[in-house]
This record gives sequence, C-alpha cells and structure tokens, in this order.
Amino acid sequence: MRPAISVIVPIFKVERFIERNARQLFMQDMEGVEYIFVDDCSPDNSVAILEKVIAEFPDRAAATSILRHETNKGLPSARNSGLMVAKGEFIFHCDSDDWIEKDALSQLYNTAVSTDSDVVWCDWYLSFKNNERYMSQAPPAYGQVTGFQLVKLMLGGRIRFNVWNKLVKRTLYERVDHWFPDGYGMGEDMTMIRLISHANKVTYLPSALYHYVQLNPEAYTQNMTPRHLDQLLHNVTQTIQFLKSRYGKALDEDIQFFKLNVKLPLLISNDIQSYQRWSDWYPDANAYIKQNPLFNKRIKFIQYAAVNRQYWILKLYYHLVIRFIYGVIFK
Repeated sequence: MRPAISVIVPIFKVERFIERNARQLFMQDMEGVEYIFVDDCSPDNSVAILEKVIAEFPDRAAATSILRHETNKGLPSARNSGLMVAKGEFIFHCDSDDWIEKDALSQLYNTAVSTDSDVVWCDWYLSFKNNERYMSQAPPAYGQVTGFQLVKLMLGGRIRFNVWNKLVKRTLYERVDHWFPDGYGMGEDMTMIRLISHANKVTYLPSALYHYVQLNPEAYTQNMTPRHLDQLLHNVTQTIQFLKSRYGKALDEDIQFFKLNVKLPLLISNDIQSYQRWSDWYPDANAYIKQNPLFNKRIKFIQYAAVNRQYWILKLYYHLVIRFIYGVIFK
C-alpha cells in the first residue's frame, strides 16, 4: 500500500537536534507515514543517534530508511535523493534541527484530502532556547487563495516560501519537473515558488505545527560566504527567469518586491560591508519599497535608511531589536 506521506529529512552535523526531531516524527498520531533520512556524509554522531531512536520505535522501523551519500553534496541534493525514492501520496520536508507537533502530519494530510489540494501550508513557531514566537502565515484579504495569489504573497514577503511548513502532492513534483537546484543550497527553497505556480488548488491551515529552531538570529549574515552569495544570486536569477517565462509581465512589480525581500537579511547585521552589499544588489528594486503593501513600517524604515546610507540607524536597529529583543527577551 502506498504511504500517505513521505517525510524527507536531510542530515548533516545535527547531533544536538536529531533525537528530538526523530522522536517527534515517530510519535505522529497517524499511520501510513514513510520516513526517509538522508545522511549527507555527516561527520558527527547524528546517524548513530538516529539509529538509537529508530530502535525505540519498532513499529516505525519498517517504514524508515536511511540513505547515505558517499560525499557531502549539500541540502538540495539531499532533498532530491529523498524525492527519488519517495512513494507517498504527499511529500513533507522536515529539517533535522527542527521538530513538529505530534498531530502535524495528520492535520496537514486531512486538510489536503478534504479540500483536494495540491499544497497545504500552515503557521509555525520561531523557536529560541527558552521562548517561541508564533509566526502567522495567514493570507490577508483573500478568501480561497489560488496558486497565483500565493506566489504573489511569497514574492511580496507575506508568506514564506520555505519547504518545511508545506505538504505537497508528490505528483506535482513529477508533473512540472521542478526539483531542488543541485549545488546551489542558499535559497534552494525558492523551488516552492515554481511548484506552487503549477498547483491546481492550495489551502492554508491556520495552526502552528512546525518549530523552526533559531538559536542564533545573526547566523544568516554571519555565515554568508562569497560562495553562498553566488548560490543565492543564482537561485534568484533562475526564479525570476521562470516567473517571467510563465507569467510574462504580470508579476513585474512583484518581482521587484521579491528582490527587496531577498536582500533584506543583509540589513539584519552589524556589518557595514553587509549594508553596502545591500546597496549593490538590485538597486532598481529600491524604488518599489514604498509600493509594497506587505512591508510594514519598520521594514520600510530600515530599507530607506539603507538607501540613504544611514548606517548608524541600521546599527541601532541591530542592537535594539536583534541583540536585545531576540537575543535577550526571546533567547
């Protein structure tokens, strides 16, 4: 019998997190789940810890497999390796340092079946060491959202295009042949934009089911090497080219919003070089800051500060919001 859901979990250097991740997956309140862990040549004890957890859940063991890469290939390749063997009606990607609620899969699956949807997405928690912040992904001002409307919301920044809070019908990957970009890990989840653009029906589930672990709110900009920057720009370019080929000029303004969202994390930093990089990337998009109805006043404020090279404002924002609010209150 075909599994209802295939859960794909890439593994690389997550020995601190994999036990909780696996336990929460195996404790799901539904049957018919296939678990595919992809060992991307992890050099630590992640897989050994995973194997111990599997042994504690013999009823899940038969539906669990561990694929092993001989060399480290990166996150997109690990996701693709899982997709190539997945048999489930639906695909769910779960990052190995995160975790999900025990009824997450059943809620997502039941919603997908009852609404006949290709994609179901939900709210999530931004999880710090001792606190969590509820992150709503509700589509504003829409009733039943179409795939096209959801793409617009993703480009504008209202809805995240992450892979991990979405249940996607497996045949959608096969029908449109959009897989993850091997070798281009930074921004690889932009693949979801392509998939959703082809969805016949998408549905929002107003419940936070995924816990996205963020122990270091500065990690994004701190870990952006020149190689990562090149990967990100590659994925942005490929996504924009796809959108233009599929929709023509219908999303021209939204693509400008997308560029602004892509480079926004460069301002969440204490590094002037990062601010300067923001100025260098997609300067044509800066004229659209005011026009995006999905940007709140705070986001518009720091973007205008960057446009005017008022870097002292960005540093002040970093210390007050990032270091104090997220670093102290939400630690």
